[in-house]
Amino acid sequence: MNDSTTVAGASASSGWLERGTPAYRRANIALFAAGFATFSSLYSVQPLMPLFSHNFAISPAQSSLSLSITTGVLAFTLFFAGLMSEAIDRKRLMSASLIASALLSLAAALSPDWYVLLAARALEGVALGGVPALAMAYLSEEMRPGDLGTAMGLYVGGSAFGGMSGRVLAGVIADIGGWRPAIALIGGMGFVAAAAFVWLLPPSRNFRAQRGLALRDHFAPIGRHLRHDALPWLFACGFVLMGSFVSIYNYIGYRLAAAPFSMSQSAVGAIFVVYLLGIVASAVFGRLADRHGSAPVLLAAFALMSAGLGCMWVDFLPSLVVGIALLTIGFFAGHSVASGWVGPLADGGKGQAAGLYLLAYYLGSSVIGSLGGLFWARFAWPGVTAMVAVLLAFGMIAILRLMVWRRQQ
Repeated sequence: MNDSTTVAGASASSGWLERGTPAYRRANIALFAAGFATFSSLYSVQPLMPLFSHNFAISPAQSSLSLSITTGVLAFTLFFAGLMSEAIDRKRLMSASLIASALLSLAAALSPDWYVLLAARALEGVALGGVPALAMAYLSEEMRPGDLGTAMGLYVGGSAFGGMSGRVLAGVIADIGGWRPAIALIGGMGFVAAAAFVWLLPPSRNFRAQRGLALRDHFAPIGRHLRHDALPWLFACGFVLMGSFVSIYNYIGYRLAAAPFSMSQSAVGAIFVVYLLGIVASAVFGRLADRHGSAPVLLAAFALMSAGLGCMWVDFLPSLVVGIALLTIGFFAGHSVASGWVGPLADGGKGQAAGLYLLAYYLGSSVIGSLGGLFWARFAWPGVTAMVAVLLAFGMIAILRLMVWRRQQ
């Protein structure tokens, strides 16, 4: 089916992609595939961190750089992608990014030493930067406003499925053949997802790239968004969500591999099947936000993460699994709602607004994820969980501020 055919599935009268049309379904499948490819590649190294520590004789904090360096570079790449988004063809850049990231996963699998692996992962952060900000901008521009929360939830669900698949498959394959085949498999899956994305995604109907814009024209919306009464608090929520989530997932493998659990890589990887709950939560909470408002649903998501963290304070495996499940549900629900709220709040420059949100989001992963390594080295698991508890408390304060702002409108 060609692009002109897919466009015909959109509402001819409104120009939106509306629920129930073929174009709406194709766009959701394509962006689900993009989320899958991005996050399976990004997070496949998390269950491999103990192997990196052993094989390269490095500390857990150093091993965490295999993720933190990617998300740190990704944060700034996303920001500049958002900054220049008004002059960028959405589909073309996202397609190129997905293909490049798959190639770099294969390069990482062939790395001869730790530093080459880090270099490949840093370049992967550059490549992946073309997807999330533009995907958020595409959805906010093309989806009918009443269907945006659901569509954003499905995109985040693809991210959840990719994150789960990357972690679980990497853990299982690493037990069989080592970390190199594990990363190579993720790269091969990325090529398949990229092909599906290129074939399925309808072209933009409500966006035209603006050529010849001066640099100040790209920067102008940034200051407006940062002076907004609500958007900076939403950016803070993204920072807290990702920083808290990645910190727990970075170091849970070390805890489960040690006494009293002493679990194998495959068993640790299997824990991440709880990501399936994140797929459901993203779609469900996105629809709840459409019906009941974003702020109260976002607060509920943070409450779920806090409850999950509480379950992880005891050395009892079932409680730990329940805690990971609640934390995962709360994280994906929160990210779905927060990211879906950015576009409607932004007064123009939606790509720049998405870029700012994702800059905060991935800086949370890079900065807090690595900071967690220092807490792990000094205080072990209680230190990591205490740090996350403080972060979640700050996030809930930010949401309460958003609720006050909403009532004043």
